[in-house]
Amino acid sequence: MVAPLSQNPHALVLFAAAYAAEHHRNQRRKGAEARPYINHPLQVAQMLAETAGVTDPEVLAAALLHDTVEDTDVTIEDIEEVFGHTVASFVAEVTDDKSLEKADRKRLQIEHAAHLSPEAGLIKIADKTINVLDVVVDPPAHWPHSRAVAYLDWAEAVVGGLVNPNEALLARFQEAIQDGRASLQSSKKDGRAIE
Repeated sequence: MVAPLSQNPHALVLFAAAYAAEHHRNQRRKGAEARPYINHPLQVAQMLAETAGVTDPEVLAAALLHDTVEDTDVTIEDIEEVFGHTVASFVAEVTDDKSLEKADRKRLQIEHAAHLSPEAGLIKIADKTINVLDVVVDPPAHWPHSRAVAYLDWAEAVVGGLVNPNEALLARFQEAIQDGRASLQSSKKDGRAIE
């Protein structure tokens, strides 16, 4: 199966959405509501289109596919074969090496942020923004307050390392961080669990 080579740029994006949906079909987000996983890459691509004004179908396709290599049995070679070198290279840039310990993967995301292409940087900011929103609104049930705060700190360090990020997207990320910190602080003061 190869992505459609069409003059219609929407065909590539829709094919990437279908491909991601197929490969994430049995997965759920870690939040207490266990939302379908496909919602996440769809939200990332939507944020790129709406907030950052991204119209490049290869960037939007890569956003839709950004977790397929990390979280399914799809390989970068599969992405390249189906979607071409450009999409595969963006996906590769934002994919963690799952053979490494989690602490190493997190450290490397911070270290590699300054070396991402502008396109991969867009995907990274949108991904982190959606994750920050999820951590505050629908966190994993087992996460204590301190882990949610640590996630926000780490996400801020990753995004802070990017070179020349899209201003509108960066402003949306910073808004999510500020709102997240305020919500977490409020829930801690009230003695409530993270909501």
